[in-house]
Amino acid sequence: MQRLMRYLPLIAPVLLWAVPCWLLLYAGQHWPFPVTLTGTALCAAGLVGMPVAMVRGHGKRQRDRAAIVGDTLLGAVWVLFTWSVLLGVLLRLALTVTGVGDGQDRARTVTWATLGAAAVLLCWGCAEARRVPRVRRLDVRLPRLGAGLDGTRVVLITDTHYGPLDRVRWSARVCETVNSLEADLVCHTGDIADGTAERRRAQAAPLGTVRASRARVYVTGNHEYYSEAQGWVDLMDELGWEPLRNRHLLMERGGDTLVVAGVDDVTAESSGLAGHRAHLAGALDGADPGHPVLLLAHQPKFVDRAAAGGVDLQLSGHTHGGQIWPFHHLVRLDQPALAGLTRHGDRTLLYTSRGTGFWGPPFRIFAPSEITLLVLRSPGAAVPTAEAPAG
Repeated sequence: MQRLMRYLPLIAPVLLWAVPCWLLLYAGQHWPFPVTLTGTALCAAGLVGMPVAMVRGHGKRQRDRAAIVGDTLLGAVWVLFTWSVLLGVLLRLALTVTGVGDGQDRARTVTWATLGAAAVLLCWGCAEARRVPRVRRLDVRLPRLGAGLDGTRVVLITDTHYGPLDRVRWSARVCETVNSLEADLVCHTGDIADGTAERRRAQAAPLGTVRASRARVYVTGNHEYYSEAQGWVDLMDELGWEPLRNRHLLMERGGDTLVVAGVDDVTAESSGLAGHRAHLAGALDGADPGHPVLLLAHQPKFVDRAAAGGVDLQLSGHTHGGQIWPFHHLVRLDQPALAGLTRHGDRTLLYTSRGTGFWGPPFRIFAPSEITLLVLRSPGAAVPTAEAPAG
């Protein structure tokens, strides 16, 4: 198994390009030779060009144009692979059962249907990835929340992933949307960007315009640790955000208190940066155990520790909701939740955002981005609209 994982980066691109090439060109279609030759040449060019562009774009050279090409090819071939397999089996079976056409007609129908479906999904997915996310609103009842804090408005953004594509205008529009929600607390749960704070400063700068009546708080994500995490912590501090690096602050209203805590990402300790690690006990040190706790942690899988530590609500991102279907099945192998509100143990709720931006391939397919408004409710409050947590 370890040997297979070692060679996976070499095997995966071959499968991603070879499978659709075979299913669309050779599996009974009998295209004219120029068509077969052209299609095969395009697949071969993609097989060679995609890894080269990815290495140039995301390796030591950090060439943004190469990254855009590599990421786009990766997203396109993933969609083509997925739908060539699905339609290659299901549509061909349906056509065979219904007796439509002969073998060659059915094979060519599958090819055209696959290419059409992929083109539509990629155009739609590109528009979905680059639009300003819709606001998702839900009321969250916390049994230990005092009546004085009922109605507290928490806005969550996460996984903005400022990167090779210049999204300064998009960033500004996201911040305008956040400001329209009149939040008490605005949270960013990490993965601000792909690249150092120096390289992505212009895209991140609009975060300095975000308004909140109480606080703007931030925790690191795993991608910060690929790009000089301390630089991002310093920049967020400069922009007026409070990095909650294994510490907490108190929100008080009407005689009641909410502990707002944050931890570094779970990958922080392996980064080798001094003082960076996920440390819940440190984050809650000095907090009254009788007060409800809102915890920011980038990855949902931290919820096991949060539940053991008596946290009431954990806010996370990281999963992107899968970003490009059906990648969510792989995400679920690593994380306890994909998106939405879930319950863990007797007390702890976890809200997992699908993310505000996108990573890598500039597509979102069946996994829309979001800006989340969570309205915290005390036990006796009337909740106009509620989302029941899954078990």
